[in-house]
Amino acid sequence: MNRGLKANLTFDFGPNQSLSGTSGLTGWNPADWPVAPDWRGVVDTFINGAAGVALGRFIQTRIDQGAEIYPPQPLRALALTPLAEVSVVILGQDPYHGPGQAEGLSFSVSAGVKPPPSLRNIQKELQRDLGLSPPLNGSLIRWAQQGVLLLNTCLTVEKEQPASHSRKGWEALTDELIKATSKSELPVVFMLWGAHAHGKRALLAGSSGQAGGQGRHLVLCSNHPSPLSALRPPSPFIGCGHFGLANEFLRRGGRRPIIW
Repeated sequence: MNRGLKANLTFDFGPNQSLSGTSGLTGWNPADWPVAPDWRGVVDTFINGAAGVALGRFIQTRIDQGAEIYPPQPLRALALTPLAEVSVVILGQDPYHGPGQAEGLSFSVSAGVKPPPSLRNIQKELQRDLGLSPPLNGSLIRWAQQGVLLLNTCLTVEKEQPASHSRKGWEALTDELIKATSKSELPVVFMLWGAHAHGKRALLAGSSGQAGGQGRHLVLCSNHPSPLSALRPPSPFIGCGHFGLANEFLRRGGRRPIIW
């Protein structure tokens, strides 16, 4: 790993520090949201462009109107996982909308927060796929620190209002982040769970849809881990085996497997 990319970052919340119990977003202040240096160009281009300016106005207006918006650090995934270190991308939709749940990493909750149903199904599949013991908590920070980019396609949400910030502008940034990752010369695994994530496949360059394919990257698709779809055919999440397939692919490509 290129540890130097992380060494000069200053976090409002350290990489191992829980965000549980913190307040929501206090304002549109992207300069205060740390990101790894190699993400900075993509982020700044968005923030200073028309989509970023419009999104900033929308979010600041909602905060001024009293909306509680999560998470307090929308770009946290980009601080914990530099572009050069990304080996796996797990794509979510928008942050958890319950108080104290969202911590800026798709599907993850801080230690001490009860794992939501989708995360419990992820943990269940890990145990089935790799024979792992049940985890102590729902935090996935350790994955992010190993090169797993835990990215939502929309990076903020209002309290108890799922998808409330969908199509307000974040997708213009996250699409560019996905494209940047797909340009990596190193093999990357993209885990696309659910129809929303499947729709991003067109953004990926040099990818193959099967573990034995010829593409530079591996794309693994299944249903979303939500209880509404996790067991539904023809591509149930439970039983997909994505975690084992990802590590097999990374080993073959000369990359370090993830300690799930």
